[in-house]
Amino acid sequence: MTSSTFRHFAQRFSRPLLWVMFGSALLLAQPLTWSVQLPPQFWVRQFLLLLLWVALFYFNAQVAVPRLLFRGHTGWFIAVLAASLVALLGLNSLIENLLHLPELMHKAFHPDGGPSRRRSAGWFDMGTLLISMLVLGISTSVAVVRKWQHDAQLRRELEQQQTTAELSFLKAQINPHFFFNTLNNIYALTVVNGELARQAIHTLSRMMRYVLYETQSSTALLSQEVSFVQDYISLMQLRLTDKVTVTFERPTPLLRDVPIAPMLLLPFVENAFKHGVSATLPSQIYIGLHQHNGTLTLEVRNTVFPDKRPAVEEVGSGIGLTNTRRRLDLLYPQRYQLSVEDGTTSQEFRVLLRLEVEKNTYTIPNATTTYA
Repeated sequence: MTSSTFRHFAQRFSRPLLWVMFGSALLLAQPLTWSVQLPPQFWVRQFLLLLLWVALFYFNAQVAVPRLLFRGHTGWFIAVLAASLVALLGLNSLIENLLHLPELMHKAFHPDGGPSRRRSAGWFDMGTLLISMLVLGISTSVAVVRKWQHDAQLRRELEQQQTTAELSFLKAQINPHFFFNTLNNIYALTVVNGELARQAIHTLSRMMRYVLYETQSSTALLSQEVSFVQDYISLMQLRLTDKVTVTFERPTPLLRDVPIAPMLLLPFVENAFKHGVSATLPSQIYIGLHQHNGTLTLEVRNTVFPDKRPAVEEVGSGIGLTNTRRRLDLLYPQRYQLSVEDGTTSQEFRVLLRLEVEKNTYTIPNATTTYA
């Protein structure tokens, strides 16, 4: 039996079982009268009283509490409960009088005759009142707890739906942003070298296949994400001059393949190519990806140029980087660290991301690629 099936079984049968136990205790546990032969009318009264308590329980839990207490009509709720108690006590008194229970109970406790006096059942019974108030308290507590659980479940479902919709929107924003830049690069390359342009189109088609088919689920394998980043670097390297050195380091000695959010690493790499490349001045871009136990570390450094110097705030202003930070907040809450250093001593812009990822057993060969 699964946990969900067990919970469903418990929710469905726990309340009838509770009433069976309560009724058994009410009907059988009479410690003051075990030595007395009680009349059958007494047990009839006890059974009818139990039915009245069951009706009071469900009336309060399913009518009074939802329609009055939960809607803010506290005064009416208290008035209805008081009226219900008075009605139950009145019905209990009527049942006792119809069954002639006072006379029968007097005979049961005084078999030798005793004082001969006839007593009609009064409508007020302290014991019945206290148990009725206990029933009302339990039913109110049950209704409140069920409402709290329902509201909590509804909030979780709404938050999940909102997160899913927001992630889909963010990913939809990132993909066109990337392909817009890439198509511009290929267009410029067709004017210079047709063969390299064909290679770029082939690489782009491989990347589009990854985006269209491999990123439909919420996660992709890290090896696929790394290959995607490497294809992007290869595509960008086709249009770079010999003044630009690009270094891409993958984990050593092996990369443990783990699930990761798709297209999560690309915006950091994109930002380096956007701000760290110059057509006239020597420039360097370093992209390092490392793993240690369950932590994935991405380090991206690029040369800073005065005419295209990125401010620290710009990491949160571009479409891709803004959405990436938001995706990290949604997908890896309290599981990532992102630091940005603008203008280090070596005149570099540095981004460092540490991400706690799920462990897995697949491995792919290590590769360290350097473009110059």
